[in-house]
Amino acid sequence: MSDNFNDMGLSSKILKAVTEMGFIEPSPIQAIAIPAMMSGQDIVGQAQTGTGKTAAFGIPIIEKMNYHLKHIQALVLTPTRELAIQVSEEINKLAKFHTGFNITPIYGGQSIDRQIRTLRQGVQVVVGTPGRILDHLRRGTMHLDKVSIAVLDEADEMLDMGFLDDVRDILSKLENPDKQTVLFSATMPEEIMSIARTFQKNPNFIKIVHKELTVPMVKQFYFEVRESDKPALLIRLIDYYNPSLSIVFVKTKVGVEELKEKIHAAGYSVEGLHGDMKQTQRDYVMKRFRNNDFDILIATDVAARGIDVDDISVVFNYDLPQDEEYYVHRIGRTARAGKDGMAVSFVTSREIRKLKEIERFIKLRIEKRNIPTLKDVETSRKDAFLATVKETIEKGALDMYINIITEDLYEFSSVEVAAALMSMMLEKRNESGDSLGGSSGSDELVRFFITLGRRDEMSIKDLVDWIREKTGIRGQDLMDIAMMEKFCFVSVPGSFSSKIMESVNGASYKGRKIHVELAAKK
Repeated sequence: MSDNFNDMGLSSKILKAVTEMGFIEPSPIQAIAIPAMMSGQDIVGQAQTGTGKTAAFGIPIIEKMNYHLKHIQALVLTPTRELAIQVSEEINKLAKFHTGFNITPIYGGQSIDRQIRTLRQGVQVVVGTPGRILDHLRRGTMHLDKVSIAVLDEADEMLDMGFLDDVRDILSKLENPDKQTVLFSATMPEEIMSIARTFQKNPNFIKIVHKELTVPMVKQFYFEVRESDKPALLIRLIDYYNPSLSIVFVKTKVGVEELKEKIHAAGYSVEGLHGDMKQTQRDYVMKRFRNNDFDILIATDVAARGIDVDDISVVFNYDLPQDEEYYVHRIGRTARAGKDGMAVSFVTSREIRKLKEIERFIKLRIEKRNIPTLKDVETSRKDAFLATVKETIEKGALDMYINIITEDLYEFSSVEVAAALMSMMLEKRNESGDSLGGSSGSDELVRFFITLGRRDEMSIKDLVDWIREKTGIRGQDLMDIAMMEKFCFVSVPGSFSSKIMESVNGASYKGRKIHVELAAKK
């Protein structure tokens, strides 16, 4: 077992890729499995999803391939197309600096003709689902006689989905007597152990036990929400809780960029952090976050490793993590240095089961809360504003400002002046409703088609700024924006629809007249 990637005898190319992906030290499964696979051992690994299994078998696969040969040398079986794509992408990142490395995902639902063309061009590694792999074997478009490494990822999921006979059939067609067979599974039922006994030679059994971690100072609760409503919910909760610094965890780098653009367009200071960013970029973003140069950091789990900031008051689990231990690592970013903190999770109806698994792991029930109404948000903002006013008064040193108001606003009472300033600061938001439940009115969203798109060098932020300038509508009330090449869609509360038609329809953008009409129902 090794506690450092540098001590595993790995190539400089792998070490460089590992560093770029943000890995600081190997996870427990990686620390044991990588050296074992490098030495040629068969492995039975018991580990949950999200513990670093892909790198645990992906790194040895990359290191052991012959890049001059164009036939299939490694086969990874996964239960789902989503996992096949994910595993293929991560191994490809790890092989970033290996010239000539070719990997392809093979799964049902994708054009088989395109897959056949890719296989004919030559690949060293195939990641695929059992059904589609068998299809290719029967057609004679895939040959596994020279496979030297076979990996079963999430074998118990394949058992649950009824793929075990297909898996046996595929493994029986691997003719290389010196092949290395690696099996990973979260649980080890008898059917899985039977495969190990049949197809492996003196396997090395590895079991990674979850650490029981708790974060007692963190208040944990969740909101049940539709996937499409998550951006609006995040904006509302930021308004409601008004955190000093917050981290928003999402699953993918694409999710980071898309959410960052939406939140930034709504008028918030936000930056993103994901594994595709260079280390210098990640360091720069973290330096600015520590300096309070922006309030909201949107990050993936991989990119967020090593975040050590004491003043994070809220962690948002925008997407639930796949692994319970990742949940604990995430929420541990708040409640540092003896301070209180909150962990807020967004849970879709399909994820309730995953939430229960997290509760069992942390041995704590996570409270469900109702989404705050817009009236709740306004009350919270007022309370926060008044608290700031009281704190400023108590600090004193206001003589200069008292003199200015006395001289220039003498005809108004102090209460009138204070009320005007409060109105200006709060910029009271229309309470007629938005895309979330729990609003104080019944004003439904109206969706518009606008003839502005990416060809106009228009981003979502540019669109929001332009509409705000034309109509005075706040960014938070411009929702569900979809930017296409030649046009875009945007939704607003019904009370703002006349402003859109009056001020945007017929307006000019870069010398071109813009047309607006009601969008067809989805």
